[in-house]
Amino acid sequence: MSWLTPDDDVDDPYAAYADHEVRQRPNPKANRPRTKRRPEHADAVTGMVTAVDRGRYTALVAAADDPADPRERTVLASRARELRRTPIVIGDRVQLVGDTSGDAGSLARIVAVADRRTLLRRSADDSDRVERVMVANADQMLIVVAAANPEPRVRLVDRYLVAAYDAGITPLICITKVDLADPEPFLSHFAALEVPVFRSAPDAWPLAEIRAALAGRTTVFVGHSGVGKSTLINALVPEAERAIGHVNEVTGRGRHTSSSSVALRAATPGAENGPSGWVIDTPGVRSFGLGHVTPEGILSGFTDLARIIESCPRGCTHQHDAPDCELDAAIADGRLDAAGAARVESLRRLLA
Repeated sequence: MSWLTPDDDVDDPYAAYADHEVRQRPNPKANRPRTKRRPEHADAVTGMVTAVDRGRYTALVAAADDPADPRERTVLASRARELRRTPIVIGDRVQLVGDTSGDAGSLARIVAVADRRTLLRRSADDSDRVERVMVANADQMLIVVAAANPEPRVRLVDRYLVAAYDAGITPLICITKVDLADPEPFLSHFAALEVPVFRSAPDAWPLAEIRAALAGRTTVFVGHSGVGKSTLINALVPEAERAIGHVNEVTGRGRHTSSSSVALRAATPGAENGPSGWVIDTPGVRSFGLGHVTPEGILSGFTDLARIIESCPRGCTHQHDAPDCELDAAIADGRLDAAGAARVESLRRLLA
């Protein structure tokens, strides 16, 4: 008998270890394998994010958004694990589950973010293509600028306008401290854009006009530090109690007083059943990067020039030195009057 040939008469010493008899090691955690199926959260309620603070989100749940609990309430929430890479900002409409009662000590969970109508973004500087999401679902942008102390900056306002046009948000301008300097030379740079302008002084706040513009809309307030943005918000929303700073007499720069964004309800006095607006206060900035904005995003804000621009040659920059630019031809043959020519100059300044 060869040692290479197994002897049928001898028991196989390894028979106990046959594949079909190997015992499966029990799951030490006694849990089921993970599945890719996720809960539908049919019981989720809708809320609007009004504040963000170190991983905690404050959301307002309206009475109409939760038939099971028809009362308006503020809910504190954290984000679900699957949303850890999704930015959640002021103005977002979110789906909430868990303890949505809003009682002290309660904590809900954000499980979904609804599609955004508009999105206001900025970058660190013009070379940075990474966008920073600031505000979602805003209808308007109120650009607050001082006539003096600190001196108004045309280029910064241009950047705000570019961001507004790119986001599909209607821009407004409020110029404060008009008692210190004549604002007309500064405002002349934007006359062709037909942006509504409010003029403000310490003893002459245009609160009625501003409240009328805010009614029924969500408006984000932006502006350079020290221009009086927080003071204006406190006048519109007395319970806001936003911190107010001062302007350095040596440098002429304002001090950052608003350290975080927050959404505040701006009700119209005497109109209990009238529509109330939302005011979103943002921290003051000294720079506003536009590295994420494309020329097409800027052109979308000039609908009256869009038809003319369609006849421009491919790759046209629409600047003064652009060959065969149809904008120059329209000015020359009278299709654009003086106001239209001024809008072309504003467009070129923004594109630059």
